[in-house]
Amino acid sequence: MDDHEFLADRFEEHRHHLRAVAYQLLGSPSEADDAVQEAWLRLSRSNTSEVENLRGWLTTVVARVSLNMLRSRSTLREDPLEVVAPASAGDGGSDPEQAALLSDSVGLAMLVVLDMLAPAERLALVLHDVFAVPFEEIAPIVDRSPAAARKLASRARRRVQGADPPSGADLLRQREIVSAFLAASRGGDFGALLALLDPDVVLHADRAAVLTGASGRLRGATAVAETFRGRAHGARLALIDGAAGAVWSAGGQPRMAFDFTIAAGRITEINLIADRDHLRELHLEVIEN
Repeated sequence: MDDHEFLADRFEEHRHHLRAVAYQLLGSPSEADDAVQEAWLRLSRSNTSEVENLRGWLTTVVARVSLNMLRSRSTLREDPLEVVAPASAGDGGSDPEQAALLSDSVGLAMLVVLDMLAPAERLALVLHDVFAVPFEEIAPIVDRSPAAARKLASRARRRVQGADPPSGADLLRQREIVSAFLAASRGGDFGALLALLDPDVVLHADRAAVLTGASGRLRGATAVAETFRGRAHGARLALIDGAAGAVWSAGGQPRMAFDFTIAAGRITEINLIADRDHLRELHLEVIEN
């Protein structure tokens, strides 16, 4: 057996799992096949001699490919969800993920619900809740920190389950921190901004936000504080899917959402969301005029 045949055999060992992941993320058997095929092409072109966990490596590849497909679908406003029973997603093997595809929790109705989620939210929820992928491994796929990836999954889970958003003292503390951040930003108080930011804070902006002049990605309290110093005059304290955040509006329409991740009393991540389709998917409630 040559190296190519050996690699192909190893890939086949994980095909059911990879197709289950792709199907859950995409909701389309044909697109799932495309994602799995792309994973094989990337594997065949890569040096994986030092890869200890091939299943995990392939899962990451399929997830990245699927995420790109979901984002392209959103951009093109397509809806390729195929009305095909989940049983068609494989060949009826005994693989645990294949069995999962036949369960109610991942049936067609669930796929319809998942289609309401933003691509990154859908990926975080499916990989973690269905396939038990740790947030530390999900984070680089969605270009977030582990804490922010966890928040994506939590937000998606609330939408899917129709659960109430966080409330009480925790939400009140979030609002206080975000409000203080906005005030420090407007007032140009660099010291106050630093005090509110985690030393390793990350600022991430989506493509639409970058087109407005935002930095695509910054890391570190100094860089982020400098970016916000003397700004955010138009941003208003708001609830984003029930969590404390901020919204900048123009002409009565939200143009950018500031999604904060807060841990141990400090801001660890700020995500700027300006994509119109994504904004429409968020439940935004301005609580400061």
